[in-house]
Amino acid sequence: MTTATPRISVVSPVYGCAGCLRELVARLTSTLSALGETWEIVLVDDASPDGAWPVARELGAADARIKAVALSRNFGQHHAISAGLDYASGDWIVVLDCDLQDRPEEIARLWAKAQEGHDVVFAERETRQDNWLKRTLSRGFIALLNRLSGANYDYRTANFGIYARAVVDAVRSMGDPSPFFPIMVRWTGFRTTSMPVQHDARGDGESSYTLRKLARLALETVLSHSDKPLRLVAALGLIVSVIALAITAFSVLRYLHGDVTVAGYTSVIASMWLLAGVMLFCMGIIGLYVGRVFESVKRRPLYVVRERVNL
Repeated sequence: MTTATPRISVVSPVYGCAGCLRELVARLTSTLSALGETWEIVLVDDASPDGAWPVARELGAADARIKAVALSRNFGQHHAISAGLDYASGDWIVVLDCDLQDRPEEIARLWAKAQEGHDVVFAERETRQDNWLKRTLSRGFIALLNRLSGANYDYRTANFGIYARAVVDAVRSMGDPSPFFPIMVRWTGFRTTSMPVQHDARGDGESSYTLRKLARLALETVLSHSDKPLRLVAALGLIVSVIALAITAFSVLRYLHGDVTVAGYTSVIASMWLLAGVMLFCMGIIGLYVGRVFESVKRRPLYVVRERVNL
């Protein structure tokens, strides 16, 4: 039985996990049915290279509560989440990854916690079941993100959690060309808490996040959500100016005391290259922000849908 407005929607971006998609839906169905609330599942195929879409389409054909969206190409995890949020119609929305590291059974505990009066309940992974390289890259990514964006983002939390409709509507209204779901949720300022959950090993495939992709995601997120790099550039310019004034004052004092020597070639060349490097660095940072403005004014959609099931 379905309703026009389900009580709970589950959004899951799908990429590289076709082998565990049926198990994911089966465990979600069991968990959601036990809650005694109306529900739906929204699977967003982010152009998964392993043939996940035929599986999602088959699951949708078997149960109208399972909805699926196929994007025209790979837009990225957070763009896929944005697509799922746009199609989810529940009063509460759960976001979890498709690889079964986020345990569907934990939704019941998140739901109970949310009913205590919270608008957002993040799942806090106590012990991450990832290899040391992925844990190291993830911590480095979060540390860089926090340092440059000024965010207080906990590396133990990710996308997995339950969110009230008002929170999701606020996130959707932002229209950010480079979405990063957890930070956007925290920015809204709704009543937020977290709770420890069990984190499992990946059910199928391998993570698509490489060092290069994490660095790019961090850079895009910082440029979209913080002006701290611009302030750092301004501070750097001020420091260089103070140093230059000090050197000038020192040179004038030496001249007044008659203790002037011919400037050396090495010092002149070193100073020239140092200042040129600082200027190019500052221009590069400003150029990155100009590029983000350029992307924003084009107002391109976050994603393009190729096919839909039960929507």
